[in-house]
Amino acid sequence: MSGNSPNRRRSAAALAVTASIALFASACTGQSTSEAKDDASKETTITFWHGWSAPEEVKAIQANVDAFQKAHPNIHVKVVGNINDDKINQALRAGGSNAPDVVSSFTTNNVGKFCSSKAFVDLAPFLKKDGIDPAKTFPKAMNEYTQFDGRRCTLPLLGDAYALYYNKDAFKEAGITAPPKTWGEFAADAKKLTKAKGDSYEQLGFMPTYHGYESTTEHYIAQWSPTYFDSSGKSNIAKDPAFAKGLAFQKQLVEDLGGFQKLEKFRSGFGDEFGAKHPFHLGQVAMQLDGEWRLGMAEDAKPKFEIGVAPLPVPDDQAATYGKGYITGTIAGIAATSAKQNAAWELVKYMTTNTEAVVNFANAIHNVPSTLDALKSPNLKYDPRFKTFLDIAQNPASTTSPASVNGGQYLVSIQNLGYDVEKGKQGDIKAGLEKTAKEIDTTIDQAK
Repeated sequence: MSGNSPNRRRSAAALAVTASIALFASACTGQSTSEAKDDASKETTITFWHGWSAPEEVKAIQANVDAFQKAHPNIHVKVVGNINDDKINQALRAGGSNAPDVVSSFTTNNVGKFCSSKAFVDLAPFLKKDGIDPAKTFPKAMNEYTQFDGRRCTLPLLGDAYALYYNKDAFKEAGITAPPKTWGEFAADAKKLTKAKGDSYEQLGFMPTYHGYESTTEHYIAQWSPTYFDSSGKSNIAKDPAFAKGLAFQKQLVEDLGGFQKLEKFRSGFGDEFGAKHPFHLGQVAMQLDGEWRLGMAEDAKPKFEIGVAPLPVPDDQAATYGKGYITGTIAGIAATSAKQNAAWELVKYMTTNTEAVVNFANAIHNVPSTLDALKSPNLKYDPRFKTFLDIAQNPASTTSPASVNGGQYLVSIQNLGYDVEKGKQGDIKAGLEKTAKEIDTTIDQAK
């Protein structure tokens, strides 16, 4: 398993990208068209930009493209890898022969900007022409994060699901017989699994702070099934109790496990998130909130314990929803500057809706397949524990972060509030949410 690290939803990175995307919004407006004029049956060459960089990932995407070219011998694809959103933005602003025709991005937070600025073309006419119904093709959450404000400008290209990893040996030693299904059980288990060592820890049940790698506000709060915006597009975080409950739970967990200062001191000694010395690999923490890539990375590190995987816990009063999770992933679209949109569509359609292509790519880089048919394919190869992520992806109760006109900036605002709450700087969660909601509304109004 490659542990496809670029797929992580990192709010800070999203904010930086959001700022750069704002620069080309006006330049691209109006360039999108559903009336592509090129003849996809004629000999042509298109350019495909993607963000993968690890050797096995680059090999896998090239194999996918090779299979496409075999099925479409008249369409030649020039592949350019290791491309981030900043480079995409620069190329879309410049246009010309060096700009890409097909683009894939790891930053689903930016779908709102890609769609509203018309930097990517509307794919609805292409889907309709070929009789493809997105609602019947893609999992619910993936279907949601690939469109914005009634405009579908991207399609999902593999996905990520978040779940709970746990140290089975530590569980057995602590007398815990099964992974926690509710946050109440989780908090109790985290305390049981914590072994103090002076002013530090021999073993921590769970690192609850928001800097604890994937323990971000959106990953925690997803389990309360939040509604980020109301029907008019205004921030709903001060009105939906999910946010206050999620922030309060995390804050209490921080206190119960030793307090912010003690936890942060322990965390400062952790190894790199994507290295062999990750704290979960070493047994420094007994439970870890993480994406599907962690399983392969953890096994590659040859841990001295058996790894278990289960869905993340849910609120105690929502126990019946256990099995859901947070979903994100890679997206693919067609650049509005492309003069070869029909040929580009053939590649996008193949990579995102062809079951064999999706399954082969998922098998190669160990991400979650992004179509309902691929998720059920008998040709899917995976560790039995990986099925947890496949089930989360198909669960209709699983959620994602909605697209916004200014990308993931609203998530950054909520995360910043989370930082203030956990360290005690913001003691009144309700007041903090009200202030943050106003901040979100202001920045969105400014971006329109």
